[in-house]
Amino acid sequence: MADLEKDPNSIKLKFLKLGYHYSISNAMYFLILLLPLLFAHLFAEDFVQFFSHLKLMSLPMLLILCTMLVIVVIPATIYLMGRPRKIYLLDFSCYKPDPTLICSGETFMKRSELTGTFSEESLAFQRKILERSGYGQKTYVSKSLLDVPRNMSIEEARNEAKMVMFGAIDELLAKTGVQCKDIGILVVNCSIFNPTPSLSAMVVSRYKLRGSILSYNLGGMGCSAGLLSVDLAKRLLQVQRNSYALVVSMESLTQNWYFGNNRSMLITNCLFRMGAAAILLTNQSTDRRRSKYQLIHTVRTHKGADDIAYNCILQKDDGAEAVGISLSKDLVAVAGEALKTNITTLGPSVLPLSEQLLFLANLVGRKMLKKKIKQYVPNFKLAFEHFCIHSGGRAVVDVVGRNLGLSEWHLEPSRMTLYRFGNVSSSSVWYELAYCEAMGRVKKGDRAWQIAFGSGFKCNSVVWRALRTVDPAKQKNTNPWMDEIHEFPVHVPEVSPIAM
Repeated sequence: MADLEKDPNSIKLKFLKLGYHYSISNAMYFLILLLPLLFAHLFAEDFVQFFSHLKLMSLPMLLILCTMLVIVVIPATIYLMGRPRKIYLLDFSCYKPDPTLICSGETFMKRSELTGTFSEESLAFQRKILERSGYGQKTYVSKSLLDVPRNMSIEEARNEAKMVMFGAIDELLAKTGVQCKDIGILVVNCSIFNPTPSLSAMVVSRYKLRGSILSYNLGGMGCSAGLLSVDLAKRLLQVQRNSYALVVSMESLTQNWYFGNNRSMLITNCLFRMGAAAILLTNQSTDRRRSKYQLIHTVRTHKGADDIAYNCILQKDDGAEAVGISLSKDLVAVAGEALKTNITTLGPSVLPLSEQLLFLANLVGRKMLKKKIKQYVPNFKLAFEHFCIHSGGRAVVDVVGRNLGLSEWHLEPSRMTLYRFGNVSSSSVWYELAYCEAMGRVKKGDRAWQIAFGSGFKCNSVVWRALRTVDPAKQKNTNPWMDEIHEFPVHVPEVSPIAM
């Protein structure tokens, strides 16, 4: 505020930008209002004469006129019927594990030490990773990782999968009241754990879903698979009339544990935590009134890379050694290209005309006129009210937030999800949306952008528009944040020391 008072020109520039944005964005509405008045004024007499001649028109002429109308109406009808069906998000649920599965930093390090497989250097490395991860002391891990000795059997992995999947689905079905027999599409995604029978088969068996259900099980697609599953469900709902699609996103920790001393592979031990989300989509127009969101866009981007991984680098800061989680140079380049392609595809569909014109003018100046000007980054805050960036790590949130020019308020859902639940893989963007709801931020008409990154390298996006204001008071016992939302947001220090 003090800076604005010192520089009144910045205030004028701010209001000038706002005036430009609103005038360009609402120009179409002004034209819609003015054109009928203009036509009525210029052609009023012509309309009167036309209708007077219509009374005197012969039968053949009336038939010709009717035929011409039919020629116009039939293609218009076919076009309207062939348009993509509107997809609605009836509701979603995020699984919140039992408190007995909470794993603090100290507990994590103690259990790692008790395995007896890690060297002193590896244990110190893991501790430094955790201290700078942005995690709180209440993230969850599977029971197998807390047991001494650890039980890494496939049966224990199945028990973990059943617990998180069925927990999320049970809550979702209770919230929506949808009958299992009415679900026509099922998509389950889990990268690491792919048993036989499949996870989707386990869901079909547990809930006695109908025999003709379209069932899909996606594996090996990383943290972006949750949004990829939404895209798949959307495409299936375009051809399945009056149907519901159940999407389940999860990851398995039990069989996703590394016992060696390779630093790059130890990072996954430190970062991944337990969680799951269940989402119910519908294409029935009668469900619009009770749905939370409408699906607006889905974008999939896949940039090939064989050996991209999260790397840990040693950084020198004021003479003290610090270990920070960062993306390797290759990952930065490929992730940047994937995000750029994603934004380029999505931008024209969501950005207001004012931002598109500024971007076009900048592009013409740089490419055609060869002007040495900085590339214009569109203001996506004019297109979205809420940003749910995959909480894969502090560095991921920092880089994406900085590149998109987002404020700390916009990054808060991602940071708090990272702090409270950790990296819950493909379900993280749903914990973030649940945070927005619990904070009372979601209002009718708001747009939410979910962005997820995954191995491959993939960057997937989903855009939602809120169909109603979400009342936090009605989220009690159905939102994983509600019983403690009064404690957030919290300050997350750069380093949280772990006692050993």
